[in-house]
Amino acid sequence: MKEYIIKRLALGVVLVVAVSFLVFSLMYMMPGDPIDIMISDRVSEETKAEMAHKYGYDLPFFTQYFNWVKGVCHLDFGTSARYRQPVWSLLGARIPYSLRLCSLSLLVEMLFALPLGLLCAVKKDSWIDKFCVNVSLVLTAVPAFWFGTLLIVVFAVGLGWLPISGYQTPAHYILPVAAIAFTSVGSTLRITKAEVLEVLHEKYVTTAYAKGLPRKRVLVKHVLRNSLIIVVTLTFMSIPWMITGAVITEKIFAFPGMGNLLLNSIVVQDMPVVQAVLLIIAILTVICNLASDIITAFLDPRIKDTISGGEN
Repeated sequence: MKEYIIKRLALGVVLVVAVSFLVFSLMYMMPGDPIDIMISDRVSEETKAEMAHKYGYDLPFFTQYFNWVKGVCHLDFGTSARYRQPVWSLLGARIPYSLRLCSLSLLVEMLFALPLGLLCAVKKDSWIDKFCVNVSLVLTAVPAFWFGTLLIVVFAVGLGWLPISGYQTPAHYILPVAAIAFTSVGSTLRITKAEVLEVLHEKYVTTAYAKGLPRKRVLVKHVLRNSLIIVVTLTFMSIPWMITGAVITEKIFAFPGMGNLLLNSIVVQDMPVVQAVLLIIAILTVICNLASDIITAFLDPRIKDTISGGEN
């Protein structure tokens, strides 16, 4: 198990380095000059050259890349061309809002998807199963930003129950959390249902019923617990995608998170900020992937035995 974790960590480091090079290369090849964003068009070419030298934009590509990586290792992502302040200070102020929004969205998604997935599997082909599955298909097909706009029109503009935008009170989180969670709940619900249906036919479930255990205890302790292995993996892997998917949602609800910052930075070609946000999402993806593999190995004895057998 120890060697497995070390191998996964080494692979994760390689992936992060590769992604960092790809992100930097794409930003480097984008048309436009970040110096033009920082200063006025009336400034002389000599002043522009001095600014480019100050921020290192006149250096060769690989020199810029290695300088950027060296700075990233010290949490120095450079200076924002638009905001004229360190990128890390911008991210540090916005990361907590994105984490709060995505954590609440993930929690709401699981609170709805897991029980409903279990219910649909137990009552397979009933009207409850058909209704939940069809609604989940519709929600999966609906983009989060369109669903968010619909929620604003109905609950904020039409009924006036909730604020349109902002982040000051818990009420400000209801609409953006609903927009992200309910457009993601469909896939988790259907996967949970499929896993539960598979587990229901296992011999240990039949044995549990034969021993006279209550139906509720069998479903929760034996069926749902063993069905959560694949759900755990999906949960961890959905975290970076939620942050990515929240880009437009944060923009719609004027939410001061990483997604809003990323979108604004792309529009004005603020390359240091875009590079930093994309790198953080890539690192978060690698960490979540590693965590899901390790937790899955501990939850499923068969995987753990396979890893141990491979090491031996």
